[in-house]
Amino acid sequence: MATPLPDRILAELPKATAMYSKLVLLVGPPRSEKTGALNELAARFGWPRINVSLQLSERLLDLTQKQRAVRVAGLLDDIVKVSASDVVLLDNIELLFAVELSQDPLRLMQSMSRNRTVISSWPGTFDGQVLTYAEPGHREFKKYVAPQAAIVSTADAQTTDAAPAQAGTR
Repeated sequence: MATPLPDRILAELPKATAMYSKLVLLVGPPRSEKTGALNELAARFGWPRINVSLQLSERLLDLTQKQRAVRVAGLLDDIVKVSASDVVLLDNIELLFAVELSQDPLRLMQSMSRNRTVISSWPGTFDGQVLTYAEPGHREFKKYVAPQAAIVSTADAQTTDAAPAQAGTR
């Protein structure tokens, strides 16, 4: 029997906390139980689960397009800091990939995870070496070779630890 997803995430925490960026990515397509796993961890440990797209969009509404791109990282950091927790669960991160915001979602999460452990859903794929979001040719497509993060894939029963490397080739 496969290990439950929340337990697989917990098994990766020691690896993540040993990295410069204490980041665990829960990678899988939509409707692959990422939110359910994060909800279970929130209930079990009292860690805050943040709906990134909802909370960030509320703060971006009154800003111009240019202001949004400039301020998104700071606003996201403020949202995470309010939780005042050593471990934060991020869910529904799709807004971070919006071309209009001109952001590098992986770098944003790595930056936030320097002073706290961040466990984030990632709607995409990881093949053991390459982390992706969207399909090649899609305007929001992102590709990262050997991302610096502990990675748990919903696709398989094993967890995979990506080797620390430079983040981000697109």
